[in-house]
Amino acid sequence: MPMRCSQNLRVRLSTTDPICYMMVGNAHGGKLVSMRQIVERRVVVTGLGLVTPLGTGVEKNWEALVAGRSGIGPITRFDVTDFPARIAGEVRDFNPEDWIEKRDIKKMDLFIQYAVGASEQAMRQSGFKVTEENADAVGVLIGVGIGGLCTIEEYHKEFLKTGLKRITPFFIPKLISNLAPGQIGIRYGARGVNFSTTSACASGSHAIGEAYRMIRHGYIDAAIAGGSEAALCSLGVGGFIVMRALSTRNEEPERASRPFDKERDGFVMSEGAAAVVIEERESAIRRGAKILAEICGYAANADAYHITSPSPEGVGAAKCMRKCLEDGGLDPNEVDYINAHGTSTPQGDVAETQAIKHVFGERAARIGVSSTKSMTGHTLGAAGAIESVFTILAIERGIMPPTINYEHPDPDCDLDYVPNKAREAKIRVALNNSFGFGGTNTTLAFRPGS
Repeated sequence: MPMRCSQNLRVRLSTTDPICYMMVGNAHGGKLVSMRQIVERRVVVTGLGLVTPLGTGVEKNWEALVAGRSGIGPITRFDVTDFPARIAGEVRDFNPEDWIEKRDIKKMDLFIQYAVGASEQAMRQSGFKVTEENADAVGVLIGVGIGGLCTIEEYHKEFLKTGLKRITPFFIPKLISNLAPGQIGIRYGARGVNFSTTSACASGSHAIGEAYRMIRHGYIDAAIAGGSEAALCSLGVGGFIVMRALSTRNEEPERASRPFDKERDGFVMSEGAAAVVIEERESAIRRGAKILAEICGYAANADAYHITSPSPEGVGAAKCMRKCLEDGGLDPNEVDYINAHGTSTPQGDVAETQAIKHVFGERAARIGVSSTKSMTGHTLGAAGAIESVFTILAIERGIMPPTINYEHPDPDCDLDYVPNKAREAKIRVALNNSFGFGGTNTTLAFRPGS
């Protein structure tokens, strides 16, 4: 039944749907929109989980970040004698049996194992429980850039030797991207929206951003969101080598990832996962959860320019940051920190620097901008999620992580990159940038929880 509120606003309540609808506009040309599009709820972070080359667990990672310690080393999992790039960020301390029932490990590629481990950490910290009453409103979104490439490589070799005889029935479920959120949803009984975002190096950020939007507009009430990647095999590393994307600083692996440094020569391929538990704020407060940070903005767009290179002068990235600030109604002058995409590639670092200048003008020089990839390397589809967790920790603990290996200033990269040493700082608003092949861009905004 329609209820006229004013000349420009009419509310219609449906008797068959609990959702309210509003007629926005005048009486003759109004537009019917869901109240979910009008009423925006605040979204907070209550749990964190990390699996990276710096270690398994939030505290191991934070200790390494603040100390400026690199997780990069020689590749040990396969023969790289003939590879021009022989270094990577391997996760060395992850024991799947710490997180997953032994009988289930064989059903999961390593990227799924990492995702489950990170999610279990986040759920434990959050204290959030999926129950019969809330299960349909709890989602799981996990970003994955490549998926089970190592499983494909392994079983292709077996197939060439023996045909179908040694192909496991778990082959397909082990490798497809959506089995990361699928396994997590099954584990906790979360029956809400469940899918994997695949957008190259922005995959993890897209997952968190889309989960945030769904909670904000009332489609779900809570989510486990994040990203995972484990593509360190000969095909994975080899593919990036032939693109000439990787650093060949093999003799000094800890110094190879050097975002914004004039002598950068490519990124260092890595692996890992991160997860966050995010919830509608009032619900989190009612259950007594500790709020670690609030997600206060999100935007995604595309350069529509080139499959691997950023648009000139970082135009697409700049638009994405602006849209994120607009989405959250944020004052650009409140942004104190940016966790940069900062991959250590010649073009990418310049483009991101230009984008930040376009958005913030003269104030850009006074914003702390660090690339934690200088320590973790580039974790591909997991990067946006891992770096979102780092950004949340920076806000919560009042410390900006450094950009290590920043030794030779580049005149084209002339911002404050928090060089080489962590910095204490009160952070009012922080942005996390993630960009990917195909020209995909994401920006997430965070602020202290309250």
